[in-house]
Amino acid sequence: MKNLCKALSIACLLGITQAGYSQQSPSYDLTLDTKKAGTAIQSTMYGLFFEDINFAADGGLYAELVKNRSFDFPQSLMGWYAFGKVEVKNDNPLFDKNPNYVVLSDPGHPHKRTGIENEGFRGMGFKKNESYRFTVWAKSLNTGENQGIRIDLLDSKNDILNTQKLVINSSEWKKYEIVLTPKETDAKGRLRIFLDSKGSVALEHVSLFPVDTYKGRENGLRKDLAEALADIHPGIFRFPGGCIVEGTDLDTRYNWKNTVGAVENRPVNENRWHYTFPHRFYPDYYQSYGLGFYEYFLLSEDIGAEPLPVVSCGLSCQYQNDKEECHVPLSELDSYVQDALDLIEFANGPVTSKWGKVRADMGHPAPFNMKYIGVGNEQWGDEYVQRLAPFVKAIRAKYPEIKIVGSSGPSADGKDFDYLWPEMKKLKVDLVDEHYYKDPEWFLKSASRYDNYDRKGPAVFAGEYACHVPSRANNFQSALYEAAFMTGLERNADIVHMCTYAPLLAHVDAWQWRPDMIWFDNLTSMKTPNYYIQQMYAQNKGTNTATLTRNNLPVSGQDGIYASAVYDKDENCYIIKVANTSPDSKDINVTLTGLKKNAVISLGDCVELKSSSLDDVNTLAQPANITPQKTSARIEGNTLKVFAKGLSFAFYKVKL
Repeated sequence: MKNLCKALSIACLLGITQAGYSQQSPSYDLTLDTKKAGTAIQSTMYGLFFEDINFAADGGLYAELVKNRSFDFPQSLMGWYAFGKVEVKNDNPLFDKNPNYVVLSDPGHPHKRTGIENEGFRGMGFKKNESYRFTVWAKSLNTGENQGIRIDLLDSKNDILNTQKLVINSSEWKKYEIVLTPKETDAKGRLRIFLDSKGSVALEHVSLFPVDTYKGRENGLRKDLAEALADIHPGIFRFPGGCIVEGTDLDTRYNWKNTVGAVENRPVNENRWHYTFPHRFYPDYYQSYGLGFYEYFLLSEDIGAEPLPVVSCGLSCQYQNDKEECHVPLSELDSYVQDALDLIEFANGPVTSKWGKVRADMGHPAPFNMKYIGVGNEQWGDEYVQRLAPFVKAIRAKYPEIKIVGSSGPSADGKDFDYLWPEMKKLKVDLVDEHYYKDPEWFLKSASRYDNYDRKGPAVFAGEYACHVPSRANNFQSALYEAAFMTGLERNADIVHMCTYAPLLAHVDAWQWRPDMIWFDNLTSMKTPNYYIQQMYAQNKGTNTATLTRNNLPVSGQDGIYASAVYDKDENCYIIKVANTSPDSKDINVTLTGLKKNAVISLGDCVELKSSSLDDVNTLAQPANITPQKTSARIEGNTLKVFAKGLSFAFYKVKL
């Protein structure tokens, strides 16, 4: 009897522990039909949407450390502390679109000082022994003698991390450059400039960049943030927004023509988000346009993504403007339409064209080969349809190869959505942009959203979406439920051609909206669980859809299981993605049918994102709490056997 009990105990233990598979729980049998490859998955299927919210551009992705570097904010010295004899002037400016400059003059006493100090974007992040490039346009005034300034990098305790002197040796405007290397690391540093002579100097466009930017470019991007974007392997990059395309009013709409050419002569623009939320109010939130359309196109090229610029359709933000006089009259829309045509020329035109030459003069003679353009953001109603129509007509006539993205309004359903979709079909746009910021249950219920969409109309661009849990945190629940929903996007990749999570970036000390994919401070950054879900899909999108079913139905929530599959002809493998939203682990059998006779399949990479609690998060202090990890599975004959842990998302590669 003792021997029998011992044998039963061993058998039970083996059944539970062998390769992590339980013999006690029921198995879930899925079928993957391999007879025929499905429709092609677009290279643009998974991508990125960038909007300058949460200090995502200035103070974020754009690596400039100086706020209000040209003194052209409406309050000229916002971001600066001035002491001694400091004047802001704009007579005989060096740059016509940024006319202001400062004059530092002798304070009139040997023991007094004149200077200015910049606070940066919630401080300046300095790293020990890293190099920082300081540049300034300057000239001496009212004297034939050389003048001087002293540049200090300060830490949060007002101690000097590095200091250098700069001789201003001309009475004409001239650009000067020095490199400073701080002796310690500090996330809340500042820049200080002292007048270091007895005369007067004029300063314009005071700039401080880390030398080590993304791709090593001057006027470049913050390296860790840009690399995080590249590491997703995005297929599409939508920019510059979002609501900032519209502006709170027409004067503050995003005008792409103001964002190209010499960076010193790009005018400051009021950011549409700085006063939108009184509880997250940032009156110092402006756009320098240093990160402009040229830089967006360049980033798209660098990360291998198709650029998708969005232009204003002549409607200012309809949430904030409900009167017709707030928008461009239809009779005056021609310049806006021309802006769209000129943008295509800027991106794709020959160097002999007007705007192609601007691109070439900026350093990129070759075209960017732009294929898509969005017209309007979350516009709705007949006023949008009437304004979109002339854009479609003009673009089709001059650039028939360009694909046009129209809007379905600000929500995933309702009267505006129901009105706009038929109108988009009538206008024959190529894609319709759908937005949904919804609760967790909506994401689970909507995994089958596109199963019965009309295949004859425009394709779908899920241009902005995120699962919003009550706390608005980027917790594991939001990521897991997005993963479950995305199985439906992947299953319907014949009609869903693009999808992008939103928003992308957020500064921990200056955010207005959450959740967001990547959080950062002045020195470090953190990838959320939502980021890793996007990455797992984008890096394993495959080349063709594949039919994966349970009891001849899509796997879209039965018993908490969501699954999809793709074929990758480059790797000659199937990639099966499984989200288990149940707390209970599941034994899942995926049987590959239709294989060639004597075909032998093998197991490839298996990667899992898992957490013990839906409330778990990554933080700047602990950025690796939830990260993808290798997991196990096994092959028996023509069946993939998976132990899908409770509250997990994973992909499994089956090689042919």
